Amino acid sequence: MSGKKSHAAAERIAGAKAFIFDMDGTIALGDKASGGHVAIPGAVELLDRLRTKGVPYRVFTNGSAKPPAAYAASLRAAGFDLADDEMMTPSSSAAAWFVAQKIGRVRVLGNPGTIAPIADAGIEVIGPADPAEGVEAVFTGWFREFGFPHLEAACRDIWNGAGFTTASHVPFFATQDGRGIGTSFAINAAITALTETKHRVLGKPSREAFFCAVKAMGLRRSDADRVVVVGDDPALETRMANRCGAVSVGVATGLQTIETWAETSEKQRPALAVESVESLRAFV
Repeated sequence: MSGKKSHAAAERIAGAKAFIFDMDGTIALGDKASGGHVAIPGAVELLDRLRTKGVPYRVFTNGSAKPPAAYAASLRAAGFDLADDEMMTPSSSAAAWFVAQKIGRVRVLGNPGTIAPIADAGIEVIGPADPAEGVEAVFTGWFREFGFPHLEAACRDIWNGAGFTTASHVPFFATQDGRGIGTSFAINAAITALTETKHRVLGKPSREAFFCAVKAMGLRRSDADRVVVVGDDPALETRMANRCGAVSVGVATGLQTIETWAETSEKQRPALAVESVESLRAFV
């Protein structure tokens, strides 16, 4: 990243109307000992500064193992000032998309955390292997219990005309112990192999996910260029920001280093790469 581009990015960050933060590898890491999270140095202070300045933010994880309120509680226990409605998962943006598309009957291949935001939106949720007619969409998320009956049910729905949607389609996410495997990636591969149908991603890096967060913060679609997206995954946060015209910031506390950020493709290269979110406190 050239000095000129970095300076321009810094100016846009200073004038931002809102921020979207990734969770794992960006502001926190999973803590196996407690089952919760530990804050990455400087992250709590950065969000506190934004709160003091009245700049809205959302924490958007691509994990769907828990409902947003549970993730928010875990981050509060790690020291973050975060309300339940300031936390989002792919099920949050999926629910908004299903409502907008008037889809009311969805088979969810996911656990209760994946299901909760969709059911809360008034959508009828069909269990992973429950027999059902008239399923309008299949949605895949965090589901380590996935097995053959679930695969059969999802494929039958899609063969009968249901849409194929997913929370995420990236193979890995950051943990304290290195890379974790994303379950929906493997599930999607199996369904696509049998149905020859491509999934629609409703979590990051989709436009649906970005604009759902923008709307939740009270902004308009035209405010996209005044939003800063901060994350550790070039395939998720930076790709989403770049495709939507937002400011992309890559951190080196998760899946990437400063050196590997510089080697990413143009679509996935951040406007600014920093060692950690702590570096952003100089701009806000």
